[in-house]
Amino acid sequence: NVTAVLEFKLLGFRGNVYHQILLFMVGLVAYILTILGNIFIILVVTLEPQLHSPMFKFLQNLSFLEVCYTTTIVPKMLSNLLAKRKSISFSGCMAQLYCFIFLGATECYLLAVMAYDRFLAVCQPLQYGVIMTDESYVRLAVGSWVTGVFTGFLPCLMVSRLHFCSYNLINHFFCDISPLLKLSCSDTTVTEAVIFILSLLVLSSCFLLTLLSYLLIIHTILKIPSASGKSVTFSTCSSHLLVVTIYYGAMIFLYVRPTYNLSSELNKAVSVLYTVITPLLNPVIYSLRSKAFKKAMIK
Repeated sequence: NVTAVLEFKLLGFRGNVYHQILLFMVGLVAYILTILGNIFIILVVTLEPQLHSPMFKFLQNLSFLEVCYTTTIVPKMLSNLLAKRKSISFSGCMAQLYCFIFLGATECYLLAVMAYDRFLAVCQPLQYGVIMTDESYVRLAVGSWVTGVFTGFLPCLMVSRLHFCSYNLINHFFCDISPLLKLSCSDTTVTEAVIFILSLLVLSSCFLLTLLSYLLIIHTILKIPSASGKSVTFSTCSSHLLVVTIYYGAMIFLYVRPTYNLSSELNKAVSVLYTVITPLLNPVIYSLRSKAFKKAMIK
């Protein structure tokens, strides 16, 4: 008895009316700060000629991505916290799923490229200007976005072709892969295997490249004779590495798994890390730790 599901109902977060209102206020503040912080970075980098270097241009790309990424998830989540009818159409759900996968994959590629850029700047400073030219920046940035666009197609196509029975309650605050696979009444073995392999390739390769870049950076920093120079550079890189570890840790924990029988509440809690907290922290970590950006911001 397979019926065409026209819409899904998002259960979101549990709690009474007061808890829902509190979550709405916290989520709204976090969303506003995320949007304002990332737009501010985009404007400062655009208006200040001294920041027209590959490092800050990559940061500009990341900030624009974070605005799109959090807007894909958070507004719908906030509206459902106050709405009596917490629903999303089937086409809207698939569109949200595609944007989520496409932007998430693009962020992985951009973080890896940014780590590579910092590796060149710290470990090969004399060759940095020759290797990381404007043309190289454009290729890396466009390549990250285009690869992300194509990465989202296959998982979304496979999920959209699954059969969904009359039961249409998604125990999540957005259309994620795991709750949709649980909800389907089709055999999801092939879909799970394909998504697992794709997630393993994308997340693990990008994380290992990023981690290797930062480890080489830290190794180079330890050779700096000046204690103050060592401290400043290490502090900045360790902050970046912390954000990267939180993001990749959450993503790998959720998606690089052969099965998706994860607790729904744990799934939601971990999802908050990379859909709300990481986009909020990125502007602070990647910009305010930079002296050049601070000067440009004050100017």
